Amino acid sequence: MVKNAIILAAGYGNRLRTRSASKPLTRVAEISLIEIAVRQAAAAGARNIVVVTGHEAAQVEEALRSIVLPAQCTVIPQRLNDWSKPNGWSVIAGAKLVSGPFLLMMADHIFSDSILPLLAEQNLCDADVILATDRAENPLVDPDDATWVALDEEGRIRQIGKEIENFDCVDCGAFLAGHQLPRAIEQAIACGKPGSLSDGMQVLADAGRAGTVDIADAWWIDVDDPRAHDLAEEQVADHLALFSHGQRQEIKTQANA
Repeated sequence: MVKNAIILAAGYGNRLRTRSASKPLTRVAEISLIEIAVRQAAAAGARNIVVVTGHEAAQVEEALRSIVLPAQCTVIPQRLNDWSKPNGWSVIAGAKLVSGPFLLMMADHIFSDSILPLLAEQNLCDADVILATDRAENPLVDPDDATWVALDEEGRIRQIGKEIENFDCVDCGAFLAGHQLPRAIEQAIACGKPGSLSDGMQVLADAGRAGTVDIADAWWIDVDDPRAHDLAEEQVADHLALFSHGQRQEIKTQANA
């Protein structure tokens, strides 16, 4: 079982500014995005959860201290001083605090209960990173903001990015990775790339070391703008046990104890 998780929560979140001054602190059905991400990582088996902060870091870090988690589960903030850099820099910073494989998640992505456990049980023997992908025509995906993935005959990533003409699926924003991923991002930066996560993924793809796992018809959403926020508010309770009445009451009771 994967014991580590890194959650990227450093960005500015410009498209969601009309809803909240901090994207990770934006609430969906009464719970902040960062709390949803942390609790989902813990539910998937992570016990050492690193949250990379940047914009509004102090407020996000304060919120992390109030999240009720299972025993022996810790949340460690890692502050990124220059959060204007691409998200690969956050991966590099977060990976310094974990040993062994890790789940990698975006703070603004919400996943149905099956996705992260499915990813966590994958085997990294034949790959340095495994990406959760969606091959369905998902109406929740914003085609203008999505990261697209082209696959080879064996289901490995051939090409990844926002400007791909011929693609097979969409990047769900959840990864199982080893430390070759942050090294690949550093390699991409050394070659003149800006340092996005996709830059590092392409380095591993070119080496035949970037695998995928298909989520089938599982629900997920990238809460990146007001439209997506509205959709998440409408649908999330149908897909996450966290939002059941009993779970909500437990969270409130523990938080007020």
